[in-house]
Amino acid sequence: MDIQPIYRCSVGIDVHLALLCVCVIVAEPGCEPVVHRREFGGFKRDRHAMAEWIAGFKPDIVVMESTGIYWKSPYAALEKAGIQATVVNAQHVKKVPGRKTDTGDAEWLAMLARAGLLRGSFIPPEELRTLRQVSRHQQKLTGMRAMEKNRLVKILGDAGIRITAVVSDAHGVAASAMIDCLLDGGTPEQALAHAGQLHAKREDLLAALQGELSPDHVFVAKTIRDHIAFLNAQLADLESHLLDALQPHEAALQLLMTLPGVDRLSAAKLAVEVGLDMAAFGTAGRLCKWAGVCPGNDESAGKRKRGDTAPGNRYVRAVLCEIAWAATRTASQFKGRYQSLVSRRGTKKAIVAIGHQVLKIVFVLLSRKVPYKDPSVDYGELLVKRNAPRWIRALKKFGYLPQAA
Repeated sequence: MDIQPIYRCSVGIDVHLALLCVCVIVAEPGCEPVVHRREFGGFKRDRHAMAEWIAGFKPDIVVMESTGIYWKSPYAALEKAGIQATVVNAQHVKKVPGRKTDTGDAEWLAMLARAGLLRGSFIPPEELRTLRQVSRHQQKLTGMRAMEKNRLVKILGDAGIRITAVVSDAHGVAASAMIDCLLDGGTPEQALAHAGQLHAKREDLLAALQGELSPDHVFVAKTIRDHIAFLNAQLADLESHLLDALQPHEAALQLLMTLPGVDRLSAAKLAVEVGLDMAAFGTAGRLCKWAGVCPGNDESAGKRKRGDTAPGNRYVRAVLCEIAWAATRTASQFKGRYQSLVSRRGTKKAIVAIGHQVLKIVFVLLSRKVPYKDPSVDYGELLVKRNAPRWIRALKKFGYLPQAA
């Protein structure tokens, strides 16, 4: 059976680093389809020329493959020309035998698009799409800072300083002050004066701070310490820029922050990655599938086989796992579900399952514009417990309750 066309004019674009292969299929009523092929470079002037050439056909649909990051610039050029392109997953557009050229790929895309057989990927609005660069760079620098902190602990351990043996967080305020004192030439006894409110015994702390710091150890440790300080300053700038840019969407951020484990920064990261209009996904299941937190589905001959989670947006997945870890430490439904899952499925799978549940709730919050209410929490009781002392004082003050003798 032939593919039945539903569009008059369809365009397929095969995207590469320095080459854009475009195929336009135009079929006027009562006429055979006419195929136009053209190649463009990958620079700005070429992208604008491509957008103008495509706009001259007044296409009904324009599709391109999501090839790495190379699709973003052509997509923006088409967007400025008033053309809303559709970006399709390259895995969903299988190459056909005999169509191994770039021109053949573009023509195959145009043919599939002409018949309405392609479903586009989620592309957020330009405002949020550009903020993704800020959010993702912040996430990269956070990982880099964690690696540098581990390197600093390793350098100190190489010098015989075993501070992590008695302090749970070697980068807390007190521990950092003691390390700085040692690196600046202080003695272990002088560094011990910065212990502050640490619960560790002072003799254990003193023993942990005694080591053999050579000049080379000090030089490398100071370099790492300065790099950590530099990364902290950069992270503060990135977070400030991201939150300031999302001020027009404060209402949506407040809705997300009603979820346990979600602070302002994680709410901002979710907003720029999944967007604020859930109609783009349609259902919570599609959103979770796109994010890569859905359990796999592999069933054959009536037997359910092991199915791994499908690859998805790794940035959303990382944020969801952070939120899930925080939510499991609150008095909410997530804590009980985690405890029931971790014994059977293990820690990592339990956290991914909690992240899956969190993302489904995010879909509901943004779709219905309602705050989160935990089914395991009695909000009326919390309200009374929080405000009862103030209410009683006011009733006594105005004579509605007798004063205590």
